[in-house]
Amino acid sequence: MGAGHARHRGGTGRASRAVMAVVGCLLAVVALAMVLLWPQDSAPLTKDASARQVNGFVEEVSRRVCPLRPGQDAPTNPGQEPARCGSARVLLSSGQDRGKRVTVALPSGAGAPQVEKDDAVVIADSVDNPEENRYAIVDHQRGRQLWVVFGAFVLTVLAFGRLRGLSSLLGLALTFLVVLGFIVPAILAGEPPLLVAIVGCAAIVLTVLFLTHGLTRTTTIAVLGTLSSLVITGVLSLIAVEATRLTGSNDESTFLLGQHHGIDLRGLLLAGIMIGSLGVLDDVTVTQAVTVEELAAANPGYGPSRLYAAATRIGRAHIASVINTIVLAYAGASLPLLVLIVALDDPVGQVVSDQLVATELVRSAVGTIGLVAAVPITTLLAAWTARRRGAAVPLEGL
Repeated sequence: MGAGHARHRGGTGRASRAVMAVVGCLLAVVALAMVLLWPQDSAPLTKDASARQVNGFVEEVSRRVCPLRPGQDAPTNPGQEPARCGSARVLLSSGQDRGKRVTVALPSGAGAPQVEKDDAVVIADSVDNPEENRYAIVDHQRGRQLWVVFGAFVLTVLAFGRLRGLSSLLGLALTFLVVLGFIVPAILAGEPPLLVAIVGCAAIVLTVLFLTHGLTRTTTIAVLGTLSSLVITGVLSLIAVEATRLTGSNDESTFLLGQHHGIDLRGLLLAGIMIGSLGVLDDVTVTQAVTVEELAAANPGYGPSRLYAAATRIGRAHIASVINTIVLAYAGASLPLLVLIVALDDPVGQVVSDQLVATELVRSAVGTIGLVAAVPITTLLAAWTARRRGAAVPLEGL
């Protein structure tokens, strides 16, 4: 399986056997934990039976200037256009009333979808409402466009990565399978979210890394480094969330989960921190493990201490750029919140203390600490097991 990968150098037989034994024990423990936590019953549905969504096609759009409400002034800004109202005739293409033509008010307000003729739209059908208020346009259909984007993504990965790209796509599919097939259902079934996340993340690490990077000693070291850093991240997350008294209820979706499913929202927050950290951790640990192997091959006279020192210097440079990546990723995802904070012009202390902002600060800080810890842990393991001479062999040949 590792034939198509870079030639990693082997390690001492005793160290390699010890590493294999640890990984084998971890696999057994994770498999047993998944069996014990596996949801037996499906979660109860909370969907309102009186409201459903159907698809439709816009056949005609009629627009007009919205009448002013009592006491409302016309816009005085020359660049500001008057608000537009109107209706659309929509042909329903799914649901019990498929083929029916309905007249729907055009959506209005900030962020409302802009509807044009021939658009494929999503319609909310509130069966308990009167006929004139029963239907409402809530979104555009975008399944076809998303498939095109996904196809371009797959072709790009395969064109550049070839067999390695294919293995990474299989690993990505396996990750989604674990998240959607085990982690989410187990949490909905009432299992402790943090424990479920730990087991799920361990399962992802123990399978996806080997699938993506091959069954080699270098990958095994990266797996151990990732799992160790995940434990540190989980412990620090628990301490930080408890110290800052975060509840995990930040928006309407988390409130509904706690209200209707009785889910531990604080545990859900901790689970999210761990899952979010995993994606960057494996990048750092694989890089450090491979770095030590290549340094050992290029410098046969280096002992473990010199390998550790040289690889750590490389790791520091990598961490510096990754931390910036993490901050920018969080800033991009939270950009509307940042804009709102600046617009409100509240005191900095009050802004930072807000639960929504504090949650993101704890998430990024704890994730970064775990990421930094991954460098010395992985580098130390790799330097300890690195062989000074010889070519790499797969795990089964150690």
